Amino acid sequence: MNIKRHRRKVEINIVPLIDVLIVLIFFFLMTMQFRDMNVLDITPPKMETAGKNTQSEQIVVAITPEGEYIVDGESRTEEEITLIFTEAAKRDPKPSILLMADEDVPLKHVTFVMDQSRKAQLEKVRLQTR
Repeated sequence: MNIKRHRRKVEINIVPLIDVLIVLIFFFLMTMQFRDMNVLDITPPKMETAGKNTQSEQIVVAITPEGEYIVDGESRTEEEITLIFTEAAKRDPKPSILLMADEDVPLKHVTFVMDQSRKAQLEKVRLQTR
């Protein structure tokens, strides 16, 4: 009696393995946290020969919901704002303007400040947002 047993060849199906691998890659990509380099808590090295960081001067203009203008902490009228911008334009370097307005401020007050700054040739106007 000669019994021949045929063994089946062992075969590994790699398609399910690739499926699992792709799912893992997607999972890691979706859960990965990308950090912005600007928000890292680092202390840069000190350099003796580096130039000093000079911040340009800025004029802070706040507008209340009632339409009151506050320039650098003091309440001002529209005429005073025009005068302040004209005097600031004579300085070198020209200061930038930071405009902080409540979300309920009418658009006419914001456009007034922007218009007066352009008339005085103060081109750097930034809007403060949340």
